[in-house]
Amino acid sequence: MLKFYYAPWSRSAGVHWLLEELGIPYEPIHIDIRAEGGAPESYRAIQPNKKVPAIEHDGVVVTERAAITIYLGDTFPESGLAPSIGDPARAKYLSWTVYCDSVFDPCVAARARGLSYESNDFSFGLFDDMVRNVERHLTENAYAAGDRFTAADTHLASSIAFTMDVLHVLPERPVFKDYVARATSRPAHERARQREQEVAMTVPFFQKQFAQGQAAN
Repeated sequence: MLKFYYAPWSRSAGVHWLLEELGIPYEPIHIDIRAEGGAPESYRAIQPNKKVPAIEHDGVVVTERAAITIYLGDTFPESGLAPSIGDPARAKYLSWTVYCDSVFDPCVAARARGLSYESNDFSFGLFDDMVRNVERHLTENAYAAGDRFTAADTHLASSIAFTMDVLHVLPERPVFKDYVARATSRPAHERARQREQEVAMTVPFFQKQFAQGQAAN
């Protein structure tokens, strides 16, 4: 059995989407990371920093989005979402899956927080270099690993969509919009999106936000 630890509208969204793409049975376990005091202390037994996502598959825990994505793609090869070893597309697949966590996400976080730094100050480099790299790659490739959709796209497309459309940190470029539209026009994405919406409606943090928004109108 596979357990999926997640929170709606968070960095776990890409893994949620991937699980729907795989079409395998899984148990979604909501971790309220937005509760007062954060996620419960008991969750540290699964994820030491109390972050989502995490999965537990037959008693084996996997954390970190890139690791989870690679693990799931390789564990369920019948899905065809992970290029196999020896497939030329695997290099791009691995590179872009890891790039999302090691470069894209920290660059966006640093920009969102107004952090000023030089390229050599941090391993992830500069925000503008990251944007140029992503734009160049998606101009030359329809998907993260080349010309076909893979598990890497659940990771990259969800990251681009959130940071561009919600955080408004990533600039709105036509190539980004086209890629997100192309990648997310899949039934599995819609299923995950609907579940996230339903669960978000039960979270006190979001209930309060929605109530304040309605009052303002």
